[in-house]
Amino acid sequence: MSYELPENVEIDGVLYEIRSDYRAALDICTALSDPELSGEEKAAAALTILYPAFGSAMPPQHFEQAIRELYRFLNGGADEPDGRPQPRLVDWEQDFPLIAAPVNRIVGCEIRALPYLHWWTFLAAYQEIGDCTFAQVVGIRSKQARGRPLDKQERAFYRQNRKFVDFRRAYTQAEETTLREWGV
Repeated sequence: MSYELPENVEIDGVLYEIRSDYRAALDICTALSDPELSGEEKAAAALTILYPAFGSAMPPQHFEQAIRELYRFLNGGADEPDGRPQPRLVDWEQDFPLIAAPVNRIVGCEIRALPYLHWWTFLAAYQEIGDCTFAQVVGIRSKQARGRPLDKQERAFYRQNRKFVDFRRAYTQAEETTLREWGV
């Protein structure tokens, strides 16, 4: 068990600095879900965000392990979950406004005003947010993803807060251009 908050990763005996601030981790999550990027481009973007040395001082033979370490870092130090697909319940970019307030409450200050907050500290606070609007949103998404019926209170909440519960469709640049041309 490690009690430190990592600021670097060792790959084949080489120590690489990582950008461990929560903002970098959220940027990685955004890049990994970008519909404009291919799988290879997503990996390159994520590696570029996490590792300042990527593209200059990191040799290609370290890339595969760097990706594994990236996911381990995003997962708070845990290895990737077993291969079973899980329903998507969170969109970090869309949900951040709902996440920030309860995380602020746990941390005891406005996290966006902090010059630095380690991703794992952010994750620990996130896991403790308890009952809040975001928890209701995730609960409803979970039931919908599993085909379970919503109770009366959840249905009422959903009707009033669809914009929070429903995932926004991410359009490619070409799709956005077409929609603008159509006046949508």
